[in-house]
Amino acid sequence: MTIGGLGEFALIEQLTSGLTASGAVRLGVGDDCAVLRLAGDLAVSTDTMVEHVHFRRDWSSAHDVGRKAVAACVADAEAMGAVPLGVVISLAAPAELPVEWAAEFSAGVQAECANAGAQLVGGDTTSAPLIVITATVLADLGGLPPVTRAGARPGQVVAVAGRMGWAAAGLAVLARGFRSPRAVVVAHRVPEPPYGQGRVAAEAGASAMIDVSDGLLADLGHVARASGVTIELDTSTLEISEPQQAVAAAIGGGDPLVFQLTGGDDHALAAIFEAGSVPTDWRVIGRVREGDPQVLVDGRTWAGPTRGWQHFAPLP
Repeated sequence: MTIGGLGEFALIEQLTSGLTASGAVRLGVGDDCAVLRLAGDLAVSTDTMVEHVHFRRDWSSAHDVGRKAVAACVADAEAMGAVPLGVVISLAAPAELPVEWAAEFSAGVQAECANAGAQLVGGDTTSAPLIVITATVLADLGGLPPVTRAGARPGQVVAVAGRMGWAAAGLAVLARGFRSPRAVVVAHRVPEPPYGQGRVAAEAGASAMIDVSDGLLADLGHVARASGVTIELDTSTLEISEPQQAVAAAIGGGDPLVFQLTGGDDHALAAIFEAGSVPTDWRVIGRVREGDPQVLVDGRTWAGPTRGWQHFAPLP
């Protein structure tokens, strides 16, 4: 059975059967709007994934794609210091798409919502020449001000929570037709944002924060420009995993540091703190100083590849 053969209303009923509203969600799936009760200001972010740009069906299962869609948008809310409450998903796909794919996708969405502490509260379905997924997160700042990109000050330190470079190594493996090391391939298929750490950072006094979706150099570059400071990274503090080293060696002796500095799609969090305020589970990787808005690597301009995740380029 295809989604076109099943029809829109029957498809929605199948994908959302069993969903209930609880906690801050007063009214969830089943009406024209969801209704949420907030303790503070509302933080909203939208993320879009397009087949052959952000995922390939021969590389990732429908469940993987559903989880990835939620993780990518919720990470933006985490980066503001907000608590994710609800997620809205739009699925556009060819009418010939098997219902089983859509059902597995929905299961992945709901599984990742549970991981993130949010609920699936609505969405939309329609037809399209290829699969396009849009995820929107609704998050509660809970009385705290948003942690923006513009608050970094000289004398502070840069710290990260979560892993970096794993998804980029996985993409390099898949692009060459391989499926191992499995750990990095799985990281490309399903990122693992450090859920809850955005709020931890906000409560610890983080003055700026961003999620690492396009690459550490690219994303900290946004912070440097918004704050008008120089950010200097210390590569001796970066945790380069054995699988990343293995992939770098296998693709021609490349530097695994490239995965750490330019690889996107892991959705780690990078934040700026006073030196004595870095929370547990965060690790310091650099410092903020006066200077032109830029990111330096070990005191110098990075001479290696700078191309991070490219949203206007197809997957290999």
